[in-house]
Amino acid sequence: MKYLYLVNYWVPFPSSEYGGTVSVIASTDTECHDILRDGGISYDNVHDNLIMANVVRAPRFALRDEDQEPQIVKSFTT
Repeated sequence: MKYLYLVNYWVPFPSSEYGGTVSVIASTDTECHDILRDGGISYDNVHDNLIMANVVRAPRFALRDEDQEPQIVKSFTT
């Protein structure tokens, strides 16, 4: 089963003044983490544990269309 994850941006203040949400299609928390880590969004190894923590806390919604590719669907950060 695939899910749409709505993950809060993981770089906390004061390291960043940015916030937002990243929408990801993935089958598991680990796959979602890996997509976020490798997906070209501002990433720093220092925040790796925060990415996974936010993935685990993220609301997720089951997708009816199993043919969706795992990917970042939309990223909104300010």
